[in-house]
Amino acid sequence: MRPRHDDPEIPESIEARDLEKSARAELKTLSKENADWVARHLVAASVYLDVDPELAHRHAQSAARRAGRIAVVRETLAITAYATDDFALALRELRTYRRISGRNDQLPLMVDSERGVGRPDRALEVGRSVDRSTLPAAVQVGLAIAMSGARLDLGQPELALAELEIPQLDPDRAFSYSPALFSAYAEVLEELERTAEAADWRARADRAEAALGAPAESELVEIFEVELEEDDEPDAAQDTASEESDDSDESDVIHDPGAVLEDDVAAVLADGERLELESDGTTDEAEESTPHGTVPHAG
Repeated sequence: MRPRHDDPEIPESIEARDLEKSARAELKTLSKENADWVARHLVAASVYLDVDPELAHRHAQSAARRAGRIAVVRETLAITAYATDDFALALRELRTYRRISGRNDQLPLMVDSERGVGRPDRALEVGRSVDRSTLPAAVQVGLAIAMSGARLDLGQPELALAELEIPQLDPDRAFSYSPALFSAYAEVLEELERTAEAADWRARADRAEAALGAPAESELVEIFEVELEEDDEPDAAQDTASEESDDSDESDVIHDPGAVLEDDVAAVLADGERLELESDGTTDEAEESTPHGTVPHAG
């Protein structure tokens, strides 16, 4: 007799159509009834993953019992296994997912799962098995963080820091993956007892997360500072802002994340010039001056 499985109950509010369209497409090889049943379990696994990983894992197991040859099903089972600290199962399912799909997008999770079963050396080998330039930027970042963790497991903090020094580690711009990358960099700096630098990168991580979570969320935002070039002319910039220029592109002004900062900088510089004129006792028009240095963004 086959063992009886107690599938977890699926809330009525969860429907098959809630599953992402790309995932639904993978279920087309199943019957309509089975595809809908599997889809609802996959959605439930996603819903419960953060609040109840064990329940999410049971939903993923239920889906796998009926659709074990579908890539997204094995991927979901791997993710929920990882969330419940069953790293050996996560590795097995990730390998199966990779073989079925031919994709490397879960490579960071594979590396971290190797760490979870106590094989940091093997984790580094897995991470080096793929040309990183072929991976999406977000996957490259996740892989760098996982590889850095493996280096720390081996007691190699200097190399752990080097793993994180990738092109995406840009202190002046933030993408969706930046807060995690900045935080990981801060942790390794702390491990190296470079406390002041660690504090700076933690602050950058907090500002990046706040900026990316703002109502006008963007894939890319500039959040930290504005570099004032030596040939900037603040007075001329103020005049230009009040006039319509045939050469200017209004969309650039609207969507430029640094536009508000530039207005603040111009106001500060204008106040400085006014005070200088009053101290000189003259009302003649001031000569245009060239500002230097960096104005930090307080937000």
